[in-house]
Amino acid sequence: MRDESERVALLESLDLREYEATALAHLLRAGRTTAPDVADATGIPKARVYEVLAELGDLGYVKVIPGRPKEYQPKAPEEVLERAKENRRQEYEDFRGEVEELREDVLETFGPLYEQADEDVSPTAELFHVVDVGEPSETETRRLYNVAEEAVYVITNSFAYFEAVDPAVQDALERGIGVSVLFLDPEHLPEEKAEVQAEVVDRIEADYPDVEYRFSEERLPWRGTFIDPSGEYESGQAIFLTEEPEVPNHRRQAAITENGSFVAGMKRYFDLVWGYECVES
Repeated sequence: MRDESERVALLESLDLREYEATALAHLLRAGRTTAPDVADATGIPKARVYEVLAELGDLGYVKVIPGRPKEYQPKAPEEVLERAKENRRQEYEDFRGEVEELREDVLETFGPLYEQADEDVSPTAELFHVVDVGEPSETETRRLYNVAEEAVYVITNSFAYFEAVDPAVQDALERGIGVSVLFLDPEHLPEEKAEVQAEVVDRIEADYPDVEYRFSEERLPWRGTFIDPSGEYESGQAIFLTEEPEVPNHRRQAAITENGSFVAGMKRYFDLVWGYECVES
C-alpha cells in the first residue's frame, strides 16, 4: 500500500500542482467533504484551498456541490484518468488553433527570410539529422502527421508508441490523410511485444477503421514514419531507425530527412513488402 506522499506524487504525474494533487488524493480517500475539512486534513492553507478545489472542479476531477458550505465529491479514479486524457487532448486542440491563427503572420514574416537563407546554404547540406529515441522522436513523429498533405506510412514492430501519437493520427485522418501501417508479423515478436501489438491493432480497428494495415512475414530492417513520397523525388519527409535489437531504445537515435529521393526509396520498399511479403489484416 502506498503512503500519502506516494499517492500525491502519483497524481502529480497527471500534471497537477502539489496542492491540487494533495487535495485530490485526500478526497479520493475521504470522499465527499468540505473545503475547511480538506484544509485541516492536508495542511493546504485555508486562503488557497477554495481556489485549489475550484481548479479540480474545472479539470473535471471533482464535482462541486452547491450549498452552505459547498461540498466536493471526487470522481472515480477511472473517470479521473479519462478526464486527464481529454484535458490533454483539448490543450492540444486549443494550441493547434492558436498556431493556425498565427500562421499567416509567421509565414509572411519568416517565409521570405527562410527562403533567402536557403538560397545561401551550401549544396553539401546534411542529408540527415538525428534526435534521441523517446520523447524527441515521438515529437518529430507527431509533427509528420500534422504536416502531412496526402499520406502517412508507418513501418513498425508492435507500434508500442501509438498512445503518444494517437491525437496526431486522429487529426490526420480527420483531414483526409491516408494512414497505412506495416507491422511485423507477431510470430517474429516476443510474447510481451506481441500482446502490445494485439492491443494496438484492436484499438485501430475500433477507433480508426480507415487505417490500413498488414503484417510483414519477413523481418523489417528499419522502423519509422514517412509522409508524402513523390515518384518525381520532389517531396517527402521521414523519421526512421535501423533495427538493432541488442541496443536499448534509450541509447538509440532516430534519423530525420526531407530528402525526396530517400523518401521515395522508402515508399518503394514499403510497397514491395506490402504487396509481396505480407499477411493482409
